[in-house]
Amino acid sequence: MKSTAKSLLNRIEFPVLVAGLAIACGLWALVELMGVARGTTPHALDTEILLAFRHAGQPDSPVGPLWLQGAVRDITALGSTSVLVLITTAVIVYFLLMRRPTTALFVFVSVAGGQAASSLLKFEVDRPRPDLVSHLVNETSLSFPSGHAMLSAVTYLTLGSLAARFLPNRRTKIFVLGLAVLITVLVGTSRVYLGVHWPSDVLAGWCAGFAWAMLCWLAARLLQRRKVVADSE
Repeated sequence: MKSTAKSLLNRIEFPVLVAGLAIACGLWALVELMGVARGTTPHALDTEILLAFRHAGQPDSPVGPLWLQGAVRDITALGSTSVLVLITTAVIVYFLLMRRPTTALFVFVSVAGGQAASSLLKFEVDRPRPDLVSHLVNETSLSFPSGHAMLSAVTYLTLGSLAARFLPNRRTKIFVLGLAVLITVLVGTSRVYLGVHWPSDVLAGWCAGFAWAMLCWLAARLLQRRKVVADSE
């Protein structure tokens, strides 16, 4: 039994092991945050962080100069459905023009699957938007998890990890993946600043999106090994 387990561990590559661990941690954190979201009163840390983006005693007055509000709205748009659909469509069309239909289908399934998961989570938890501070943008959907945070992670991290597999050197791979992470973090943070999400909504979106992106990365790795998604089709 021990020799069999040891042999199995030797066959598992380290990046795959790390990805599996990341998925497990992301899902565990998501479950814990779902418990927070279902609470009858907001978590103290949620309240404290949300109020930190407003002047003391003025929940309708966000911190920072006036131009910052416009900049944050621009950043949050990077996680909007229209922008993400546009980016995903452009990538799909690119792969179709490069005669890589299987890769194009993989991108579509990855992003569409993340969207479906986000919608199911919102319906399951049914958490209303925070009313502790003023909203700087209009939102009508449910709050948990943050769709902008989750779908930014799903889209940018999935596309970033897929692109990294075709890049020639480590430096460019790190740049692309770092940029994907940076955009994801900025979009999620912008949702709290705008007052339309509790911080736990955003954290849950990051956890779920990251876990989904890692799962897609593992799937892409497996498909590439089996020559289903390859460097050329």
